[in-house]
Amino acid sequence: MVKIRVLLADDQQLMREGLRVLLDLTPDIRVVGEAGDGAEAVERAQALRPEVVLMDVRMPGLDGVAATRRLHEACPEVKVIILTTFDDDDYVFEGLRAGAVGYLLKDVPSEQLAEAIRAAARGEAFIQPSVARKVVAEFARLTEREHRRREQPLVEPLSERELEVLAFLAEGLSNREIGERLFIAEGTVKNHVSNILSKLGVRDRTQAVLRAQELGLL
Repeated sequence: MVKIRVLLADDQQLMREGLRVLLDLTPDIRVVGEAGDGAEAVERAQALRPEVVLMDVRMPGLDGVAATRRLHEACPEVKVIILTTFDDDDYVFEGLRAGAVGYLLKDVPSEQLAEAIRAAARGEAFIQPSVARKVVAEFARLTEREHRRREQPLVEPLSERELEVLAFLAEGLSNREIGERLFIAEGTVKNHVSNILSKLGVRDRTQAVLRAQELGLL
């Protein structure tokens, strides 16, 4: 039997050992390596070329989301499943945007974990039901926002990226914080903010948020 090769990436050794014992009991899955942080996960995945990487989110140095993004760019054939204790919306969406094909919480039943690995190896997505509800809700929100964007009563509508920046402006985030959320340079955020102010015909960030609310963009 050809076994699915899996790499474990988690900063907690006890967690890695537990996963290894669990997966070694599954006939069609074999753990081929371990990594204790994101940078090591990328390095070991490039060397070992597993079919699937089980990636924790919070790890020292390079976190799981950033590691997933790097791995997806370097080895797109290696499928990443985020396996974490966090079901925070930001982690879910950033992980999936980074290229993960699955998102599971660490309390997932062992058989569901094995099935997720098999699905990932087949190139399919597998998202835990409790997390999937968040994804569906986010998709609905983005669809509605896209609908509003198309109907913007502006001479020059805001782009999708500008709408993302605008949403963070409404949360009171600084340019630096927005850049960190969107993984873009602070200077790029500043340019987006300038474009937003110009398109909305306002002078500052507060007025931009108020105007956007009037237009139904937030």
